[in-house]
Amino acid sequence: MSIRNEIKAKLVEEGVTMQEVLNRLKKRYCWSNSISNLSGKLGRESLRYKEVIELADVLGYDIIWVKRR
Repeated sequence: MSIRNEIKAKLVEEGVTMQEVLNRLKKRYCWSNSISNLSGKLGRESLRYKEVIELADVLGYDIIWVKRR
């Protein structure tokens, strides 16, 4: 699954729109509220790690590193 599809699936699971997520990101982390900016980054898969952490945070997720067996 692509990063874009994985993140969009999480938005659907949480029942939020991109605009709602951007509003949360803007309030908590001073992100731009441009849907086209986020959509472009998702499409190009050019999100920075810090942005992924912040996005996960506003959706109520933690990113946990687990050693492969």
